Amino acid sequence: MKTKVAIVTGGAAGLGLAITRKLVHEQIRTIMIGRNEEALKAAAAELGSLCSYKVLDLQHIDAIPASVAEIVEEFGSIDILVNNAGINHKKPFVEVTDAEFYHVIHTNVLAVFAISREVSKVMIAAGGGAIVNISSMAAQYGIPKVIAYTAAKSAIEGMTKAMAVELSPLGIRVNCVAPGFIKTAMSAKALDSDPERKHKVLSRTPMGHLGLPEDIAGAVYYLSSESSKYVTGVVMAVDGGNSIGF
Repeated sequence: MKTKVAIVTGGAAGLGLAITRKLVHEQIRTIMIGRNEEALKAAAAELGSLCSYKVLDLQHIDAIPASVAEIVEEFGSIDILVNNAGINHKKPFVEVTDAEFYHVIHTNVLAVFAISREVSKVMIAAGGGAIVNISSMAAQYGIPKVIAYTAAKSAIEGMTKAMAVELSPLGIRVNCVAPGFIKTAMSAKALDSDPERKHKVLSRTPMGHLGLPEDIAGAVYYLSSESSKYVTGVVMAVDGGNSIGF
């Protein structure tokens, strides 16, 4: 069996690292894309020979086609693309500048579009593949002070459906994972310092606890594997029921 090749953007930290770790565990050759070479190098050293990396700031959209071509030249194919990289900007709506809004859209939407387009060309030539986008609860309901992030993730969910309709006849499945409140060092610290917010999060989560990065990684692997071969265009909430909580 040919070893599959995956790209995970933002794959060296947080949810991205958990996704990379899962794919490598499943014997998928995984290339992390990110801008922090030190973090990329450390993750690759930890995860072994099936894990590689390419330093690329996705803000530099013009560099994406050449980077994708280099990956194909080195590894022969791209079977899976996970669009995980993204940035946030927390600020009251009326204080957000045009430049701040655009900066978030640039990374979270335009870069996803550009790399998906380039990788899709490779997958079409190969006869198929799987793309998994990462959304957020911010696209499921209103969350204050994250207007640009909300706009970006809402766009990602719409793009997922549009891409799926156009690419699925060509053998490329496109799906999306919408993480709920996931326990990371940063989120745990933020919630522990704000008991009211923590209570609000947990009280509307029917399962009553935060998720783990591994929960997101498992969902991404499912949507990229043969187990989901008849699934395309879905937005899968992995949130303990938070998005349907009352």
